[in-house]
Amino acid sequence: MASDDEDTPKLSADTLAALQGFYSERDTRQKAFEDLKSQAETEFDGSKPLSMETFTEDWNASQFWYNDDTATKLARRLLKDATNDTNIAVISAPSVFLQLKNLIASGECKVKPQLTLLEYDERFGVFQEFVKYDFETPIRLPAELKGSFDAIICDPPFLSEDCQTKAALTVRWMSKSWDGHDPPPTRLVVCTGERMETLIHKLYGKAGMRTTDFEVVHSKGLSNEFRCYANFESDIWSFP
Repeated sequence: MASDDEDTPKLSADTLAALQGFYSERDTRQKAFEDLKSQAETEFDGSKPLSMETFTEDWNASQFWYNDDTATKLARRLLKDATNDTNIAVISAPSVFLQLKNLIASGECKVKPQLTLLEYDERFGVFQEFVKYDFETPIRLPAELKGSFDAIICDPPFLSEDCQTKAALTVRWMSKSWDGHDPPPTRLVVCTGERMETLIHKLYGKAGMRTTDFEVVHSKGLSNEFRCYANFESDIWSFP
């Protein structure tokens, strides 16, 4: 009669090593997140740059982070000409938000504009600038956000007309000025799939949105062709 030990399935050495590696990486990420949470509670001081490595992507939630170069370039452009009174909103693009925090904390940006992160993923609630956001309820947001922002970057999570349209409603609701000249129109950047181009031009046409030649690169690659759209000139893009 076989013993219980003989009946118990045994894992190969390679499988055990892979499992140990998986659990080790998970524990490392969890510790990094707890450290970040503790740091955020006392306000991020810039002594250690924030990294999106702390926040693993959930592809089922359509999370695809930009690489550091892309996120930093976009963050620098949003900070250009900013003042202490500038309000910048980041909608569903947390990698840009982290680089905004890094640039401000490092001293590269000499002013401290007000930042707001609208994001569905509650892990980003470790930051005091976090506002829970669900594109399905595009203007179910704190009333003080309405018409308050000088610059907005948005990366709608899904390449669907419904998601893009609702995200545009959020952007319009939050913009200080959409198509006027006093004050000047809110500076808008939208990063999304190439196949959304016609819809983006339609949704943001009155705000002066155009397709740029800026290359949006994701840290783990992306099969869909991506584009950056904007309604203002920049030294990092031109309008083909």
